[in-house]
Amino acid sequence: MKEASYTSPFSARYASREMSYLFSAQSRAVTFRKLWIALAKGERALGLPISENQIAQMEKAAQQIDFAAVHAYEKTFRHDVMAHIHAFGDQCPDAKPILHLGATSSYVTDNGDLIQLREALRLLLHKLISVLRKLSLFAATHASEPCLSYTHFQSAQPTTIGKRACLWLQDLLLDALEWERVIDTLPFLGAKGATGTQASFLSLFDGQEKKVLKLEQLIAEEFGFTKVLPIAGQTYTRKLDIQVIHTLGSFAASAHKLATDVRLLAHDGELVEGFGDTQVGSSAMPYKQNPIYSERICGLARFVISLTQNPTYTAATQWLERSLDDSSNRRLSIPESFLGADALLNLLSHLIDHWVAHPAKSLELLKKQLPHLSMENILMFAVKKGGDRQHLHEHLRQIAMSSEGKVNPLHYLETELEKKPFSLNAKELKPLLAISALVGRAPAQVTDFLSQEVEPFLSKYRSIQPQIPSIEV
Repeated sequence: MKEASYTSPFSARYASREMSYLFSAQSRAVTFRKLWIALAKGERALGLPISENQIAQMEKAAQQIDFAAVHAYEKTFRHDVMAHIHAFGDQCPDAKPILHLGATSSYVTDNGDLIQLREALRLLLHKLISVLRKLSLFAATHASEPCLSYTHFQSAQPTTIGKRACLWLQDLLLDALEWERVIDTLPFLGAKGATGTQASFLSLFDGQEKKVLKLEQLIAEEFGFTKVLPIAGQTYTRKLDIQVIHTLGSFAASAHKLATDVRLLAHDGELVEGFGDTQVGSSAMPYKQNPIYSERICGLARFVISLTQNPTYTAATQWLERSLDDSSNRRLSIPESFLGADALLNLLSHLIDHWVAHPAKSLELLKKQLPHLSMENILMFAVKKGGDRQHLHEHLRQIAMSSEGKVNPLHYLETELEKKPFSLNAKELKPLLAISALVGRAPAQVTDFLSQEVEPFLSKYRSIQPQIPSIEV
């Protein structure tokens, strides 16, 4: 049987159920109702004639969304929030007269969005913490395992497998720190009214400004926000969307960098993805073992990065106190950004769980380049003996060029360095060719970075054990 309609690959294939639910119609409608309940509670606490029975009816119906009624009302009103108000009011008829009292649509849509953004970021942060744990363990395990490094994707001074992993780890840690900051500082819109002046609420409370401010505080505290925007039009400033979505794009760039590096390393077998017993790498070439998850990460990351421009355009085109052309756009761009980031974290977790490092292969590739790789250390040693750095550099360059194609380039190097201007004997040369000397402080850098930067951050979240879905396809 053919599927009846298009299904988003995020909800069907890539993203988690938790993130998909967070941006679902059910979650959005329930959040609206919680906001209306908080508004009524706050208004009652501050003296407006709202009864406990009215609030109790609202709370009883909060989770029971009659979407058929909502859709029917929206056809009539051509207004989604009014449709939700009437559908909710039908379920709590005693409360219907005071529903949405003093508010405008953005009270539920924008405060709802801010609640949604914060919860989505929290879900991402918890998953990223899990990824950081796995990656830090990998880095620690391979802290001293030497490998070639590459600049311009040409062989360069050796590093270690663990040090390279710390390059990825550092980027992801910066993303985690930024998500943590945004979660802690994201403000609430509050109860601002039709144009942000709070005139309707001031009227409800007979001009008592303290009660208007107290109402905002009570509602914000109900949802765990410590700050309320002091200035707004009808909506919260779309600069907040820029800030939030750009953190997702930054994370996507980190994920893309990591996955790209894995794809490059897989070419020579230094770091490869796990490959299932029945997995097929190519429909034409039976031997292929392509890095499919790294490739998928790169593809999805580019999509998330592309969405970072969207909120910038939206913020730039807001008209005066508000325009409505952002609504349809944000319903698409914000959920897709978060579902994309969520999918990337699921894939990163799977990738790190199943990849396999081959230190012996890395060492083999390094040894082939050893004559050239040792030249920087040789240059430093010879200069300390009194040589001219520029003259010696040129001499080493000529040796490197002339060693191309030699059967034993290491022996050729040793022979040339016995001559002037280097005049190095075997005892002097031996430590300069030692691989342990060529990796510099890489092992210590790994240890220091993990103990001084990564572990203090992770220690704050020891109780966080997120459920990351397994990747089955």
